[in-house]
Amino acid sequence: MTGHVAVVSGGIRGIGLALSARLGKLGYQVIALYRQNAAAAAKAAAAYPEFLLPRQVDVSDPVAVRRVCADVLGEFGPPRVLVNNAGINRDRPFLELSDEDWDRVVGTNLSGVFHLTRALAPAMIDAGGGVVVTVGATTAIRPRAGGANYCASKAGVLQLTKCLALELAPKIRVNCLIPGFTDTPEVVERYGLADPEKRAAVLEQIPQRRIGTAEDMADALEYLVGDASRYVTGQKLIVDGGNFMW
Repeated sequence: MTGHVAVVSGGIRGIGLALSARLGKLGYQVIALYRQNAAAAAKAAAAYPEFLLPRQVDVSDPVAVRRVCADVLGEFGPPRVLVNNAGINRDRPFLELSDEDWDRVVGTNLSGVFHLTRALAPAMIDAGGGVVVTVGATTAIRPRAGGANYCASKAGVLQLTKCLALELAPKIRVNCLIPGFTDTPEVVERYGLADPEKRAAVLEQIPQRRIGTAEDMADALEYLVGDASRYVTGQKLIVDGGNFMW
């Protein structure tokens, strides 16, 4: 894959950074998109100066997305891989969700996939094709209290993945990577996994009896972007130690 370009939204922290790093190690020039946190972007670039280039954009803004994608295409050419990983949580009880809580989460998690894929897919097709990976969540099927906006957005991502797989075939394959509990600072904080009792309760629900790692997710991505999955499209790959079988 040496010489190919990959674009990863939300690619400077947590799982997204692990995905960016794996693509870089596979030989890709990685354009890691981020909305804010310039310090994290600089840290990621310093960690992987040989292949990671951060670019700031709000993926919920179609005009900004078109602008940054035009810049990427002009500077690097069409990507071979697009990873739609950008996502945020704003959990509230349903009756307390504001318009902004809804719009920001759905705009980033779902509309961002639409904007970014629409901006890059034509050039990918013209260049011979490629792979799109969306990053979903088990909450696309199994809801959680306080997460109506997030759960709805991830359900939309799963269905959008299938629609894109239908319409962008045969040149572009599109699949959804669905992480389970993953040992990142955001997940540890949200679920209180630093508390041994809470962690033990979570582990009790996972047949493999461990929390996943960002490297587990990168391994799955490597499969989805490689030739080993050349006949796989429109599918979901759940990487959760057997916690949620569907």
